[in-house]
Amino acid sequence: MKILLTGATGYIAQRLLPVLIDLNHHVVCCVRDAKRFQHPYSAAAVSVIEVDFLNRETLDAIPDDVDVAYYLIHSMSANEESFELLEQQCALNFTDRLNETSVKQVVYLSGIVNDAVLSKHLASRKRVEYLLAKGDFALTTLRAGIIVGSGSASFEIIRDLVEKLPVMVAPKWLNTRCQPIAIREVIQYLCGVIDRQDCYDQSFDIGGPDILSYREMLSEFARIRRLRRTIIVVPVMTPRLSSYWLYFVTSTSYQLACNLVDSMSVEVVCAPNDLHERLSIRRISYAEAIGLAFDKIAQNRVLSSWKDAQSSSLLDGGVERYMEVPSNGCFVDRRTRQVKHISATIDRIWKLGGNTGWYYATWLWKIRGIMDQMAGGVGMRRGRRSVNELAAGDALDFWRVLAAEKRTGWLLLYAEMKLPGEAWLEFRLANNELIQTATFRPRGVWGRLYWYAVWPFHGFIFRGLSRRLSQ
Repeated sequence: MKILLTGATGYIAQRLLPVLIDLNHHVVCCVRDAKRFQHPYSAAAVSVIEVDFLNRETLDAIPDDVDVAYYLIHSMSANEESFELLEQQCALNFTDRLNETSVKQVVYLSGIVNDAVLSKHLASRKRVEYLLAKGDFALTTLRAGIIVGSGSASFEIIRDLVEKLPVMVAPKWLNTRCQPIAIREVIQYLCGVIDRQDCYDQSFDIGGPDILSYREMLSEFARIRRLRRTIIVVPVMTPRLSSYWLYFVTSTSYQLACNLVDSMSVEVVCAPNDLHERLSIRRISYAEAIGLAFDKIAQNRVLSSWKDAQSSSLLDGGVERYMEVPSNGCFVDRRTRQVKHISATIDRIWKLGGNTGWYYATWLWKIRGIMDQMAGGVGMRRGRRSVNELAAGDALDFWRVLAAEKRTGWLLLYAEMKLPGEAWLEFRLANNELIQTATFRPRGVWGRLYWYAVWPFHGFIFRGLSRRLSQ
């Protein structure tokens, strides 16, 4: 079958894509910028189209002969005042275009909406389901709560809390119940329902076998990791304080923290159904889901991470706007060094950031990350998806990977930290030399003052970095 996959750069879609290909489907991936989407599959298995679901004209790129479509577009990181309108407009544009095709079924991954009072995000999910249901196709809605898997937002946030805080003074929403589900099960459900008429125009809550409070999830995570943790729940922490608590302790952005806190006050427990029996899916316990996630991390096989989608939206206009590093009106720090072993230098470059650090004065990079976080930026908390693999579009601490050509040793990074200007960091290998270039394009007087203020530190950091990389 020909399957349309929206949100192709997102966490769920990147896990779903290889499974669909293994099932011999041809997958049409919808992305806003094809240059930021890299995949190892042949043209017979995957085709890539550029679509912005907020721009109706771009939807003409969707082929007319689609059989099944996945709707995996969400706006959890969007501004609180705008996400409802964004999600509704995307759903309307998607429905209008799909009505013009031969699509038989749309599969929508939503959130569990059984509580009488819903958060804004869950209410928006329900509204999107209503809009999709008005289409001329059969709609199958799968509603999930907390998704647990390597690289998932829920897993990484819980991991941050448990591993960083021996004692947690936490908000009262930690007593809210939910029904977590392993990412492996979610993918099985998404694949299992396609082309099944008994799932047409139906909605199903999907979850694992355990119903736990968030507090119990943290305690169980600590037990599995053999960590002793004390959790104290206080009733007086306001939503704003709760959001700051999540923001400063975990790798989430402040806006996402606000939206998570809003949703975590709502109980997300599945309404009973027999879908797992119909599809012969074995339900995975919360403890087993955590074990599977750490197995993937230990094997360095994390296929996707929610952090790769956590961006300042600076690149939404297209990565090509930033691929050509400017020179006019810019400050440049360029270091050139002879390389002893080219392959070893490339390997070191490809391991930059994350747990590896920056080879020289990593503590200064961390201080800069803390300063960025205090200013509301992404900081250094995102780390990286893989220990030694980089691809265009990946998050790398407070950088975004624009280009990563390991064969030639070219890596181009764009800064997503809070800056009075724009910054690039580039590594090239040519004629047994490492060329390391930091470029800053200032924005007004404040940008120039910023550069001169940090210039002494740049000289210290970049000189040491180039020396360590070229050894």
